[in-house]
Amino acid sequence: MMRFPETFRASLAAPVTTLCHCWRVERRDGVVFGFTDHDRALEWGGVSFAPESGFSASEAKSSLGFGASRAEVEGALSSLAISEADIDAGLYDGARVETFLVNWQEPGEHGLLRVAHIGRIVRSDGSFVAELESPMRALDQPKGRFVTRTCDAELGDVRCKVGLDGDAYRAESTVLAVEPMGTVHLSGLGSFEAGWFAYGTVRWGEKRSARVREHRGGDGFATLVLERGTSGLPEAGDAVVVTAGCDKSFGTCKGKFGNGLNFRGFPHLPGNDRA
Repeated sequence: MMRFPETFRASLAAPVTTLCHCWRVERRDGVVFGFTDHDRALEWGGVSFAPESGFSASEAKSSLGFGASRAEVEGALSSLAISEADIDAGLYDGARVETFLVNWQEPGEHGLLRVAHIGRIVRSDGSFVAELESPMRALDQPKGRFVTRTCDAELGDVRCKVGLDGDAYRAESTVLAVEPMGTVHLSGLGSFEAGWFAYGTVRWGEKRSARVREHRGGDGFATLVLERGTSGLPEAGDAVVVTAGCDKSFGTCKGKFGNGLNFRGFPHLPGNDRA
């Protein structure tokens, strides 16, 4: 049951109401934005809620039990608020979204309707649609470990323990050319054998990164094929940092990184071929 302040409940009981919705979006890096479907800006709680975002909400459905309820918000991409580059960089993944019912004549009179987190985001024609997932989504996530032959750690994390700061696993380069479908040609990587950066990452700019699907060697240059679906590719002349990757097999862990003692998989697990 929603609990609204006494003054706000009195406004709701009046014959005529002056209501709108406000959304407070807090990204994982701590940056906060405010949006409203009212026709002018509203300010309360130290946040300015902008009207020009074009935010609108779909019907929100809630149900009893532990099922994760979902709703959607949509709006226009704006360089002053929500940009396509920030979405591509993952800054809005998992962002906290609070939806308020507000008396626009007295913005101090408001009530919290729901709290959700941003899940899937779809972009097209200069607009976006963000799916909002309720906190119950945490109950629908896999917990614990999977028993598989491959490693379930991420290269370089505290469980893997491989240091990726050295010159053997990290290199700086410059983009020579970019082809459609995510193929990037780089200079200065001739000392690394083909495949060394496969499954690794390439970073450029302040916030952009992509996963490397394939690394091909060349005469004085290297070719990286980025993961399918990567948008906002680097441009010719951009400086990039490339980090080695791991296919999570025991052979690669031991031979490439000398890290067999920290392998987080079960390489001798019998499978269907054994049966």
